[in-house]
Amino acid sequence: MSTRKVLRLELPHATTLMVRDDCLCLHVQRAARALARHFDTVFRPLDLTNGQFSLLMSLNRPQPASIGDVAELLAMDRTTLTAALKPLQRRGLVKVTVDKQDKRSRRLMLTPAGHALLGKAFPLWKTAHAEVERSISGPDVVRAALRALA
Repeated sequence: MSTRKVLRLELPHATTLMVRDDCLCLHVQRAARALARHFDTVFRPLDLTNGQFSLLMSLNRPQPASIGDVAELLAMDRTTLTAALKPLQRRGLVKVTVDKQDKRSRRLMLTPAGHALLGKAFPLWKTAHAEVERSISGPDVVRAALRALA
């Protein structure tokens, strides 16, 4: 039986309050969760989440995108992106094909159904996004700060 003592560092409660009030990471996470819930509610009539909307929107381009390009844009790892694609593929919204130049790579593209759903979702996003922007002061400053952090 070990008799080692466990050193326990006791931080004062004031430290917890300081982190609660000052931690940028905590505030960004809380804001991101609140925004995600807001947009999830907006997209619910279309059986779409805010993450799925962002993923579909990232595929709205003239040429099929590589998984790496989409993962980088959405700040996701490839495994998470691949898992997020599965329900969209099952719904017939996204098509995954083998890259013609590199058989190991995959290309992602919206199907006609994906384009149609995105067309329905965009006006909902536009209205909800305008509401969010009106609720904060200096949305351009906030965007610039978030880009700098990313």
